[in-house]
Amino acid sequence: MKQLYSVLKNGTSDSRKNWFVVGEYKKLPNEVGGRETTAPEQVHAEIKELLQHYNLSDRKTLDEIIDLHVRFERIHPFQDGNDRVGRLILFKACLRNNVIPFIIDEKFVKLRKNI
Repeated sequence: MKQLYSVLKNGTSDSRKNWFVVGEYKKLPNEVGGRETTAPEQVHAEIKELLQHYNLSDRKTLDEIIDLHVRFERIHPFQDGNDRVGRLILFKACLRNNVIPFIIDEKFVKLRKNI
């Protein structure tokens, strides 16, 4: 996750800000759709728990992959770019588990923000 985030944000205007740490978890609180996300000091533990839960089974179903995505977005571990990183993780998990990737359109994004 951190590697994807680093590739995504390296060399951007954000990467030149002294409070913005490319490739690391957020240092400041953030929100998504007006909802609070995991506090910066709790992100590492929440991501660790998320991955432990996700890695319990070798083969993932579409529901498990979607659950990973939703939980990742609720944590919102990075200062910016969480949606893009989340979609990359979702796509990668689909490919790894022989789930046909799907297109996430604007309707899905609006629906997800209400979850």
